[in-house]
Amino acid sequence: MRLYTRTGDEGETGLIGGGRVRKDHSRVAAYGSLDEVNATVGFARAACDDDTWSDRLGEIQNALFVIGSIMASPDDKVALPVITDDEVSKLESWIDEACGTLPPQTHFILPGGSEFSARLHLSRTTCRRAEREAVTLASDIELDPVILAYLNRLADLLFAWARLANAQAGVADIPWLPDKS
Repeated sequence: MRLYTRTGDEGETGLIGGGRVRKDHSRVAAYGSLDEVNATVGFARAACDDDTWSDRLGEIQNALFVIGSIMASPDDKVALPVITDDEVSKLESWIDEACGTLPPQTHFILPGGSEFSARLHLSRTTCRRAEREAVTLASDIELDPVILAYLNRLADLLFAWARLANAQAGVADIPWLPDKS
């Protein structure tokens, strides 16, 4: 099978189950942003040398692919996996676990510190954009609210993990201290 099909040369793309939409459609923007999140999570995962974190990041990548496939399918007759409240709860437990070992946050934090932390921050920011795109899509189509909850919680988790990555690397978070002059 060839990688290129030439079917998108006019600015349209095919959806799962059939049908075509313009490449600037809110549906394509939403699942395209999810693809970016997935790539940045993979980028963070490549810098991770801890099996537990790597496994969890892999679970997240799979969940993002599920969400993207849901967004790419306008037809509920196509059998696709789903994201459940249990998966949102799992993210919450991982957030609580990470935050339970960290000192209280007293300042806004600038992205950075260790390389792994910086990559997690990059994933967090792309996740927030994907969440905004998903909100836009939800105003155009019926989208399961658990998807929005998952993306919201995922961004929170990536922030908590970025802080934890710095702590485990012995690198201080970088506080934002605005110039008050």
